[in-house]
Amino acid sequence: MTSAHFDEFIHVPARLSILAMLAPAEWLEFRVLRDHLDTSDSALSKQISALNNAGYVEVRKERLHGQRSTRIRLTPHGRAAFQAHAQALEQIVAAARAKPVPHHEEG
Repeated sequence: MTSAHFDEFIHVPARLSILAMLAPAEWLEFRVLRDHLDTSDSALSKQISALNNAGYVEVRKERLHGQRSTRIRLTPHGRAAFQAHAQALEQIVAAARAKPVPHHEEG
């Protein structure tokens, strides 16, 4: 089991959204990510490159049925990092929902 770890690199909203979409999938097409995240090719490409350089995702460029295809998936390292970050976020949310500790004034 992965222990909770807040990862500021992953926490960038665009990266967090990309990893959240990749988590339940084996591979996703670049265009599917782009359309679902409602972003531009260049903005998505920049974030995928950053994630790839950090070892969080793998990118495959292929030709399928005569068309260029770019597919992305989480690496084992990326999956573990995303799970640890998600667990840290869950702990933060759980703490926010917890019953407040009564404040005792000294005096």
